[in-house]
Amino acid sequence: MLTDDMTLVREFAATRSETAFAQLVARHLPLVHSAALRRTGDAHLAEEVAQAVFLILARKAGTLGPKTVLTGWLYRTTSYAAADALKQQRRRQQREHQAYMETTFNAPETDAAWQQIAPVLETAMDALNERDRQAVLLRYFEQRTLAEVGAALGMSEDGARLRVNRALDKLHAKLGKAGVTLGAALVASAVATHSVQSAPAALVAKVSVLAAKGAATTLSITTLVKGTLNIMAWTKAPTVVVASLGVLLVAGTTTVILEQTIQPTIEDSYFKTDSDSLQHKVPRNISIIRPTHFAKTDGGGEYWIFSNINRAVGRNLQFEQILGGAYDFSFYTSRWVLSANLPPGNFDFLFTKRVAKASDVKAELQNQIKKQFGLVGRKEMRETDVLLLKVKSTNAPQLKPSAGGGEGWGWGDGKLSCTNLPISRLALYLEGRFNNLPVLDQTGLTNNFDFNLVWDTGSKKRGNYPNVDVLKQALLNQLGLELVPSRESIEMLVVERVKY
Repeated sequence: MLTDDMTLVREFAATRSETAFAQLVARHLPLVHSAALRRTGDAHLAEEVAQAVFLILARKAGTLGPKTVLTGWLYRTTSYAAADALKQQRRRQQREHQAYMETTFNAPETDAAWQQIAPVLETAMDALNERDRQAVLLRYFEQRTLAEVGAALGMSEDGARLRVNRALDKLHAKLGKAGVTLGAALVASAVATHSVQSAPAALVAKVSVLAAKGAATTLSITTLVKGTLNIMAWTKAPTVVVASLGVLLVAGTTTVILEQTIQPTIEDSYFKTDSDSLQHKVPRNISIIRPTHFAKTDGGGEYWIFSNINRAVGRNLQFEQILGGAYDFSFYTSRWVLSANLPPGNFDFLFTKRVAKASDVKAELQNQIKKQFGLVGRKEMRETDVLLLKVKSTNAPQLKPSAGGGEGWGWGDGKLSCTNLPISRLALYLEGRFNNLPVLDQTGLTNNFDFNLVWDTGSKKRGNYPNVDVLKQALLNQLGLELVPSRESIEMLVVERVKY
């Protein structure tokens, strides 16, 4: 189903097919209406927001790129429309809103967990970066399989599993800061069960016909559409700003880089990463980041290759990898402070400018990120929640000093093996794959080690990712190591939107 969303959008854009648009409405209106209802707390206003969103879709259908994740686009547009609607109409008093939420969601079968989550869910979702929000929407709001999530986000099923797990952990943490005292598994269950409710049948018919024809029923909806389009045009959160030849171009809510305005003659052959191609002459003075033209299935993989200081090539990289490379910082965003959404999707990078030293490549990459995406980063010390990896037992059966030889990792379902590597690498592995907190190595162990760590895969949280408690017990029993919660001051990468 996910794979043909954009097929329907393109069909509607080309032929104004009411049938195609009606299919899109039937498929996505429940999510849009439910999100609007939570954001506004007003049933009538939520219906107007939903109509406005699909009117906007009808108007912008021809501008959406083929890699658009329509679920994410609609959700983001709903947030703008709801925000503008609430500017036009005084927000209800907090006690009235709470009373409405209770009457709406406090049916006998409604879990008490949802009553905690619903009032703060939209705020927590807004705090996620775009890629994580798309993962949560697809997996839990629309209850897609991991294979479907992977297909929509351009990654494998295993990659989707990791992305969804990390995104759920981040959502759980955001909800926790808002006072929701529930486990991640219960959050996932409540969101999957209650986040999307059926829209009124009359609204489905109204939106399908009127939005497809581009006609608003009331002056307030017309005003709402205009206001939302203004927000979408000027907000920096979901757009890519491209500065070239003195012209500032603003793309739509999907991350679309107008690469032809930056480099009109870039060829895919310039991005080849095999040894022969790296010797191939490529034009000088190129500095570009573009949506990837390569997929893992065609051998593109993910590369970050410097053949010398005057040439750098990256293929099919997540934006986090490019940003981390530019600022020489950990790819794991548990050590990042994000005040702006990161662009979704994978990207290619090419740098062929003549520079004096290797650090100039990173400086140029930072500058390109600023020009194309309006994002800048800086490193600073901040106090944050962490996990300290410490030695609990010195005679653990599986932790053995390395016998030498090559270095290597190996992992699978319920197992992790290490050959001739320091414990600091284990800390990094744990940080990147099993929680949303930085893991600091405080074992004091300086040697390299060999070990095989296994844990029970039969005890998993919702979403098929390892139960952290089970993993902690395996670390203790087999390696004699423990993870201790703490709060420490560590170096963080602060990523912000450029202030114009």
